[in-house]
Amino acid sequence: MSLSELLAKARAAGAELWDECRAASSGSAGKPGVLFMSACTGQERAHVVVARGKDFGATWQRGAQLLSAWQRKQAALQILWVRIDVVHTVHAMNWATLTQGLTVTKRNYFRFGIAFDEEFTVAMLEPEIAANAVLYDSNFDKATPNEANLKRYGQRRFGRELTWPSQPTDRVWLFETRAVFTDGKALHRVEHQGRNRGHRVLPDWNPAYVQEVIATGTNYLARQVTPSGKYQYGWFPCFDRPIPTYNTLRHASSTYALLEGWELTGDPRHKVAIDKAIAHLIGNFIHRATLPSGAQAAFLVDEGDEIKLGGNAVCLLALSKYTELTGDTQYLPLLEALALGIVHMQDASTGRFVHVLHHPDLTVKQESRIIYYDGEAAFGLMRLYGLTRDPRWLRSAELAFNYFIEAEHWRAHDHWLGYCVNEITLYKPEVRYYRFGLDNVRDHLDFVLERITTFPTLLELMMAAEKMIVRLQSTPELSHLLEGFDLDKFHLALEQRARYLMTGHFFPELAMFFKNPGRVVGSFFIRHHSFRVRIDDVEHYLSGYVAYRKYLQRVGSVVRQESKIKR
Repeated sequence: MSLSELLAKARAAGAELWDECRAASSGSAGKPGVLFMSACTGQERAHVVVARGKDFGATWQRGAQLLSAWQRKQAALQILWVRIDVVHTVHAMNWATLTQGLTVTKRNYFRFGIAFDEEFTVAMLEPEIAANAVLYDSNFDKATPNEANLKRYGQRRFGRELTWPSQPTDRVWLFETRAVFTDGKALHRVEHQGRNRGHRVLPDWNPAYVQEVIATGTNYLARQVTPSGKYQYGWFPCFDRPIPTYNTLRHASSTYALLEGWELTGDPRHKVAIDKAIAHLIGNFIHRATLPSGAQAAFLVDEGDEIKLGGNAVCLLALSKYTELTGDTQYLPLLEALALGIVHMQDASTGRFVHVLHHPDLTVKQESRIIYYDGEAAFGLMRLYGLTRDPRWLRSAELAFNYFIEAEHWRAHDHWLGYCVNEITLYKPEVRYYRFGLDNVRDHLDFVLERITTFPTLLELMMAAEKMIVRLQSTPELSHLLEGFDLDKFHLALEQRARYLMTGHFFPELAMFFKNPGRVVGSFFIRHHSFRVRIDDVEHYLSGYVAYRKYLQRVGSVVRQESKIKR
């Protein structure tokens, strides 16, 4: 679709925004309105132009002419996306006031555009600020002016370097917009208020849409599997920089999430990617070892010749899931060897796991590293037990849980612990396990409700707990354990977190401002880490949404509780 056709699609909606914004700025009568037009080919950052005027028609025409002049220089590249922003509210202030406000603003959560002059001749939209990292410094957790990135942005956008104001009394103008986006197929208003601001309004937040998000996320993860079977590990999309490190544990866990996605999509392309990723995992990262007992075990080896407890665990999850979904039993011997590796890392008297060994001599490198490994190990063993019913794996998981309970691991509110306690109560519906599972979420609901970052593992935590709670409710002799547990608040937190995760989805109306939009569109990001897109980030979003979609299939529809959320 041509630029003129895309603009024609957006024009009527742009006029509505114009009228809405002009009505809201009655205190600025006589001043011109400000219109931003952004167009993107999907291969490079959107080109943004600004037009000012008192009449919408003339202002629109001026903006369209500026875009057309730019397009003629684009070597016939097709324009995929157009976004229209109309300035709604302007806040004039001095530099000292703005910088003070930045000190209490989490990095990449600054939600205004900034103009350096009242006429908006030098102005940047909120998503431009984010995508060019002009208020981002990895050394600080608050929004921080970045001189180098502002210079780079100014050179590209305005043909000259920009600098931040130098005096406390220098003036700047913060502004908010109302926006609409089109890809030629549909027209979307961009949400401008509340926790979900910044991407398209989603009036149809329902099972079908969640399924679409799962398909999109699974597509992205599958595309990261290279011909060799190794993943493209991740990207920092502000400047399209690949993440140069690798993590074999995340290779395995992301493959597990890819399998979960494929279970719902059935897309043969996803299966091809899965097969490549598993072949690379087994052929390059899993190594055999003879234990002191003479038994043959297997271990996932990571960079630095480390054997991580969690690495073996997520291999169990991925290969068990593959076996479950396909009926192909070829990996059962390897699964046993990996499980024996986990048991080797467990103290037979206390149930406690050692977290990191040296490869290849299997000496202890680190007794304890991160609590995730404990939950992953028990969960992996339980999934293998569910597949084979071999009592060795259940015994090991029960022994581990003795330690988890004694050590009060529930205080970590870890999603992996939530997964494994849900799994163990399938086969051992004991009071102590259910209590642990409830305690794992009971005092964490406010955090789930209010956390400003998307924190995708929170949805995984809630979905695992929800399965366990449903089973508990259907067991009369144990349902008393729910006395005093706020189920209404639990479901409110679950629904809100599921919806809030969409603020971490790379919709095109946001992706278009980053250096290589086509690279990341449809993926999921971590906003406060420079919008990082890494395979394990996508993994956790995807696993949470797969569980949520199955939940919606069971309950029949989205439980709409947004009206109860007071913000």
